[in-house]
Amino acid sequence: MTDTSTNFADPKEQMALLARGTVDLVDEKQLGQKLEASRKTGTPLLIKTGFDPTSPDLHLGHTVLLRKMRHFQHMGHTVVFLMGDFTAMIGDPTGKKTTRPQLTREEVLENAKTYQEQVFKILDEETTVIDFNSRWLSALGSEGMIRLAGSYTLARMMERDDFRTRYEQHQPISIHELLYPLAQGYDSVALEADVELGGHDQIFNLLVGRTLMKERGMEPQCVLTVPLLVGTDGTDKMSKSLGNAIGIEDAPKDMYGKTMSIPDDLMWDWIVLLTDEPEDEIAQAKADCEAGTVHPKSIKQRLARGIVTDFHGAEAAREAEREFAQIFVKGGLPDDIEVETREGTVLLLTVIAETGLAASRSAGRRLIEQGAVSVDGEKVTDVHFDLEPRKSEYLLKVGKRRFLKVALS
Repeated sequence: MTDTSTNFADPKEQMALLARGTVDLVDEKQLGQKLEASRKTGTPLLIKTGFDPTSPDLHLGHTVLLRKMRHFQHMGHTVVFLMGDFTAMIGDPTGKKTTRPQLTREEVLENAKTYQEQVFKILDEETTVIDFNSRWLSALGSEGMIRLAGSYTLARMMERDDFRTRYEQHQPISIHELLYPLAQGYDSVALEADVELGGHDQIFNLLVGRTLMKERGMEPQCVLTVPLLVGTDGTDKMSKSLGNAIGIEDAPKDMYGKTMSIPDDLMWDWIVLLTDEPEDEIAQAKADCEAGTVHPKSIKQRLARGIVTDFHGAEAAREAEREFAQIFVKGGLPDDIEVETREGTVLLLTVIAETGLAASRSAGRRLIEQGAVSVDGEKVTDVHFDLEPRKSEYLLKVGKRRFLKVALS
C-alpha cells in the first residue's frame, strides 16, 4: 500500500475532534494507539456504523452519527455505512417496552434505497463504503446462528436495562430479540472493525461486539457513542412517529421554521451536535446570552441558517429566513400557500385532518380545542365549525407555520 501518512492529522488533534459531543469512549487509550499506528503506517482505520432501515427517511437525529463518520472521513479513515437489512428484520429491542413488529425483507430493502440516496447529503460518496449485513448473517445459517448464540449467557443478556425492566414488569421478551445484540456484534467480527459508532442507547450492543472479537482472538473494536438528539418539542428524542423530527429532505422553509421553534435551552446541544462551530465560540455565545448582551434568537437564526445550508445551500437558507421573517416578524403570509378545493359545506376538522395539517382527526380536534387553529385570522375552538360556500375561499392557519387556502364551490 502506498504510504499516505501525511493524510492523517496528529492523533491528539483527531482525539479532540472525535471527543466532541460524545458520551462513551471505550477505550480512549486504545483508540489513541490505533490512531497513532494508523498515522505511522498510513493505513486507515475501518469505522463501522450500522443503520437499520426500519423507516423510509432519515432525520437530523441520524445525522449526529453521520457527522461523526464524516469527521473520521476527513481524517483519512474508511467509514462503512452498514445497512442492517438482516437485523432490521429482527427489530432492534433497544429502549422498547414491547416487541417491535417484524418487517418483511421487501419493506426493508425499499427503505434501504432511500437511505442510500440520503446519506450522501452528509458523507463523501467517493470514500464511503456501503455494505449489507445480510451478506454474512444470512450465510451463517441455522448452525452458525446457534453457535453464535452460544457466545453469550442469558444472565449477561439480562444485564441490559430494557430487557431487565421488561422481565421485572412481566412484559414478554421474544427469543429472537435476544439475538439482536449478537447479530450486531457479529457485524464487527465480519468487518474486522477498528471503531464502531452508535447512539448512547446502543452501548450494550456495541460492547457485545468487543466481546465477540476478543473471543475470536481479534483486537477488539473501540466504541464511541453520541447523545440522542432531542426533538423539536424539547422533551423526547427526535422521532418521526412523535412528530418532533426534522427530515433531511424537508423543504428549506420547514427546516428553518422548525429549528426556530425549538426551546432556547435546547439549541446549545443542537449547535454542538449538528454543526462544526468551535466549542470555545459556542461557550462564548452562551455566556453572552446569559449576560444579556446577545439575544438567543440571533444564535438560533444562525443555527437554522446553517442547518438549511447544509442540506439545501446558502441561497435556499437566505430565502427561508426571508420568508420566516415575513410571516412571523412582519405578520405576512407565505408566498406559495397551497389551495385545497372542496364542494359544498365541509367540516373544518375534516379538512385539516385530510390535508395533513393535523396528523389525525383526534390530533386535529385537540388543536382546535387548544385554540391553535384560525380561519381568516380568527381563532376557532368549536370542533363542529363548518366552512360554508357563502364564501368562496378561506385561509386556514394551524399552529405557527402551517397555512392552507380552501376554495369552495
